Amino acid sequence: MTDIIQAIEVFAMVTGVAYVILEILQKNSMWIVGILTGAACAFSFAVQHVWASMGLNIYYMVISVIGLYKWKKDSGKVEAGEIHLGRLDGRTAAVSALLTIAGTVAFTFILRTTGDPAPVLDAFAVILSAVATWWLAMSYVEQWILWIIADIITTVLCVVTGQYLLALMYLVYVGGAVYGYIHWKRHGKVVTSAE
Repeated sequence: MTDIIQAIEVFAMVTGVAYVILEILQKNSMWIVGILTGAACAFSFAVQHVWASMGLNIYYMVISVIGLYKWKKDSGKVEAGEIHLGRLDGRTAAVSALLTIAGTVAFTFILRTTGDPAPVLDAFAVILSAVATWWLAMSYVEQWILWIIADIITTVLCVVTGQYLLALMYLVYVGGAVYGYIHWKRHGKVVTSAE
C-alpha cells in the first residue's frame, strides 16, 4: 500500500506543477489537470486521515467545472498574451474574510473530533484555499496572495503529517503563486460581463 500511496503522491506532484504553470499562463486546460490532481490529493489526504484537505480537493474537482466554463467565456474578451481579470469588490473581500474566519473556527472544532493530527492548520488551509479557488475561477489577481498564504500553511501541514513529496509540491506552489501574481499584474486586463 505504501508504494501505491507514494506513486499517487508523485502523480499529484507532477500534475500539480503542471496545474500551476497552466494557471500562471491562464490556460483553460488547467481546470482539467486540476480534476486529476484533486483526485490524487484527495486520496492521499484520506489515507493520512487529513479529512478537511481531502474534502478541499473534492471541492477543487467541482469548482474546476465552473472555472472552465467562466474562463472559456472570458478568454474571448482579451488579446493574445493578455490575462483576463475580474474586479474584486469590497463586499466580496469582506464576505470572504468573514467566511475564512468562521469556517476556520467551525472546521477546527469538527476536525478535533475526527482525530485530525493538525486541526487548526488543516482547517485554515482548507477554508483559505476554498476561497482562493473561487477567486481563481473569477480571475481575481488577488487570489495569488491567498494562495501564497494557503500554500505555506499546507506545506507545513504536509511536513507535520509526513507527506514530504506533497510538501515539496506545495513549496513549488508558493514560488508559482509569487510569480503568478507578478505575471497577472503585468499582463492582466479587467473584463466585465457586459463586454
